[in-house]
Amino acid sequence: MKLIRFGSEGQEKPGLQLENKRIDISAFAEDFDEKFFESNGLERLKDWLKTNQANCPTVDDAVRLGSPIGRPSKLVCVGLNYAKHAEETNAKIPSEPVLFFKSTTAIVGPNDNVIIPKNSEKTDWEVELAIVIGKKASYISVEEADDYIAGYVLHNDVSERAFQIEKEGQWCKGKGCDTFAPLGPFMATKDEVKDGNNLHLWLDVNGERLQDSSTSDFIFNIQHCVSYISQFMTLLPGDVISTGTPFGVGLGFQPPRYLRPGDVMRLGIEGLGVQEQTAVAYK
Repeated sequence: MKLIRFGSEGQEKPGLQLENKRIDISAFAEDFDEKFFESNGLERLKDWLKTNQANCPTVDDAVRLGSPIGRPSKLVCVGLNYAKHAEETNAKIPSEPVLFFKSTTAIVGPNDNVIIPKNSEKTDWEVELAIVIGKKASYISVEEADDYIAGYVLHNDVSERAFQIEKEGQWCKGKGCDTFAPLGPFMATKDEVKDGNNLHLWLDVNGERLQDSSTSDFIFNIQHCVSYISQFMTLLPGDVISTGTPFGVGLGFQPPRYLRPGDVMRLGIEGLGVQEQTAVAYK
């Protein structure tokens, strides 16, 4: 299944992306949130659709898409998880996953505007594969990790490099700004994705291809990341783990290139759809 949430910001309804249309499953009466995932929601939804799908209204393609996941308890990110990206940022290859958090208030829909923050001069792009956790995970092994994954979603890990690198403290200052975590257009359940560790991903700015790689370049694969993070914190159903970005970010160019108002980012991952955001100035 491909889960969507649609409608105006803060008023999103649950739906599904089918092969050639979107449908409204509001009659199922559940949002795609922690409660849904922890109560075997995916299987219950499959059963419900057997007798109810034919009666579900169609959602017009012009209707806004929100994040396909209701606000999770946390959005955990893995930094420097592609060898070539570490190289372009002059960082050493990490010996274990580098972790940071993005604020859940940064989460927006896949095609919402990205706001360049007040006093920002170094807002950057990062196409990433994100994992959605399906059940509570604590101290799990690498071998168990797949059992705890509900699905996958496209994520643009927008970053303000001056806030992230040049200010004291941790990376979260440059990662958690409003609109800095577009998710979607849909969450694909794991049965829809043949191999999350071998997916093509790309990002264009104003029509120019700047990131073009594969998750096969991971330093730490999906199962390693899920298991590793669960050693340090409990992952709850609906939590999102973003797995890092490949080479081609603005910081890595000589000289660096950053977003300006009016710039358009378009990005995608094989099997997970496409996002498009326009960068706008903070007002």
